[in-house]
Amino acid sequence: MRPESMKIFDELRNLNVLTVQNAKREGKKVVGCYCTYTPQELILASGASPVTLCGTRQEPIPAAERDLPRNLCPLIKSSYGFAVTAKCPYFEAADVLVAETTCDGKKKMYELMSKIKPMHVMNLPQGPKGEEALVAWAKEMNILKDWLAEKFEVEITEADIRKAIKLMNRERSAMRNLHATTKVKPAPITGVDLLVSVWTKGFNINKEDGITLVEQLTAEIEELTAKGISPFTNETPRILLTGCPVGFGSEKVVRLLEESGASVVAFENCSGYKALDRLVDESENKDVMVALAEKYLNIPCSCMTPNEGRFDLINKMAKEYQVDAIVDLTWQACHTYNIEAYAIRDYVQNQLSLPYMHLETDYSESDVEQLRVRVQAFLELIQGE
Repeated sequence: MRPESMKIFDELRNLNVLTVQNAKREGKKVVGCYCTYTPQELILASGASPVTLCGTRQEPIPAAERDLPRNLCPLIKSSYGFAVTAKCPYFEAADVLVAETTCDGKKKMYELMSKIKPMHVMNLPQGPKGEEALVAWAKEMNILKDWLAEKFEVEITEADIRKAIKLMNRERSAMRNLHATTKVKPAPITGVDLLVSVWTKGFNINKEDGITLVEQLTAEIEELTAKGISPFTNETPRILLTGCPVGFGSEKVVRLLEESGASVVAFENCSGYKALDRLVDESENKDVMVALAEKYLNIPCSCMTPNEGRFDLINKMAKEYQVDAIVDLTWQACHTYNIEAYAIRDYVQNQLSLPYMHLETDYSESDVEQLRVRVQAFLELIQGE
């Protein structure tokens, strides 16, 4: 039995298009974001609305390849393709764009994208997370704040930022509770539905409405759990998906896993739980920029080195979600995640004593059957243990 609230999430992206268009007519400013390192609190404090623009579909990639190399990460090509084809209503609605220096491919793509719309790129410290990195990242927060204030001709006060921090922490808490619904065995919803609800939420520019929707869905899922209703059984292999971000349109590995008899119960990636694990410190005696810097700097992305936080988070989630195996998904040409897969494999197999599979693919459907064979063999191995 599928939660009734999922029908709302199925239509949420289209409904949010109307919301964005109405907001633009009312003079509301919109800021397009490409990564979880973007401090949405500063955007909210400026009076604007943040919206996620990361590309997760295959359709605009051919247009992107007119300017970008074919052997580039599909996420980068999809994001750029939506920009140059003018087929993404959210990109078209964005007044300005905010990005960060994460991977090299994104950094160079942003140089081209900045010719289309005004863009601010934050210089993310990628080395050890010591005092020097924290000071540098807090400085980047201040630079962004000043840039937004200048672009939108507003004053961004400390009170505005603290208010936005509380709102974003409420949203994160609501999303954490939604993710937590699949900790029970068997999971009350499919991984595909969890993915759809989490991904479409990123297009909701009204934070309060989004929080309410997530809370309603969570309550309904908890009711299903209380009634013992689930699309799975206690014997269904439980999978934690780690690696590159996944969205609607690039969910083929999630679908393949569940079509082959697994239950994807946890998404460690940055489109899933990774950016929710830590809240922003709301202490009144805490410098707001330092509080924001501490939270965002500790997101364990593979662009960071060293990246011990990812190992810690996988360990924590593997236990809490009672997983039977871990699948590591890497988009083709994503060098940081591809190289880090070696260490993740060693950690999962030797430290967590769990089965591990690394899949490298793109957004196309060309390798679906090859992936299906690998996935089915992996699940047979798990169930045979």
